Amino acid sequence: MLLARRGYRVLLLDRVRFPNDAVSTHYIHQPGVAYLKEWGLLDRVRATGCPPIKEMGWDIEGVTFSGHPPTPDGVPEAFGPRRSLLDAILVEAAVEAGAEFRENFTVRELLRDEGRVVGIAGRSHRGAMITERAEVVIGADGLRSSVARAVEATPYEEHSPRTHTYYTYWAGVPIERLEYHKVPGLGVAAFPTNDGLAMVSLAWSAYDYPQGVRSDVEGNYLAALRQFPTLAERVLTGERVERFAGMHSIPNLFRQSAGPGWALVGDAGYHKDPAAAQGITDAFRDAAMLSDLLDRAFTRSRPLDEALADFARSRDAAAMPWFRWALRFARFDALTPPMRDFLVAMAADQEWANRYCGLNAETVNPDEFFASPPA
Repeated sequence: MLLARRGYRVLLLDRVRFPNDAVSTHYIHQPGVAYLKEWGLLDRVRATGCPPIKEMGWDIEGVTFSGHPPTPDGVPEAFGPRRSLLDAILVEAAVEAGAEFRENFTVRELLRDEGRVVGIAGRSHRGAMITERAEVVIGADGLRSSVARAVEATPYEEHSPRTHTYYTYWAGVPIERLEYHKVPGLGVAAFPTNDGLAMVSLAWSAYDYPQGVRSDVEGNYLAALRQFPTLAERVLTGERVERFAGMHSIPNLFRQSAGPGWALVGDAGYHKDPAAAQGITDAFRDAAMLSDLLDRAFTRSRPLDEALADFARSRDAAAMPWFRWALRFARFDALTPPMRDFLVAMAADQEWANRYCGLNAETVNPDEFFASPPA
């Protein structure tokens, strides 16, 4: 969308048909919403009926507080739209901008010329193999990116999985904000989404994952949910209306994200545990950053390969503080006495509680936050 709006010829390929509901925690924090506003798409998200979310509520082993993260660009709200709706909005906007879109298209291989990626070969459903050439091929195709695999994008920072997660949707559940609940070994996130539903995601620590969860997802999900009595009481008054979706042994890694004629954005380039729900916000940031740098290259103000390398460096600098925060946040370890004291002091100071909310919203830098804790 962003490149097409600048007048470039863009071919957008996706192996699924839209609308499609991808496996995703699908929460968009305030910086991500600010991008939607800048791109003129926020009103379309609102028009889906997805409720705005301004507050986070926390219950961390009995330490309770709520807050409003510091907000960028006068955008106080977050949203949790279903991916079937959000992705359709983004695809429609790209087509309106002039991009050519082919859905139900599978990329089979990348074309190369003297080691440089110069296009793709693939086919639509039951179609003949075709080739398309381009100045740059961008893999925005998720954790299991076929583009990353084809270019052998090397992981250069990897950490062990933190959680195994299942989520589903409930009707008739009174949840109006983003809620985080945590006990040792377990975490829950819940928020309102489209059609009056609440999305409730339960994550087991990878270090305390009980055997047999996958053989009885519903039973284990409900048993774990009951370890959060105040939340379970509300959720179980409602009705589960969709199947469970799950993510197991969730990788935490950075990959080489640019090379001769190619780049990776979003989860294709780096992936972290979804407990902090930052993936969509990060993907929007990557798209904006890469589009700006490519525009400079295509207008010949700088070499293309230099712009791609700059993207990889800039993406790492922007992402790393919250990558390390996500690794810490998703462990679900029991609170140590100093950490409990820290949270109690923070909960008593609304400004600090708001700043803590900003850690997950990516509006407060974790390194700066922990460098000067509340008294």
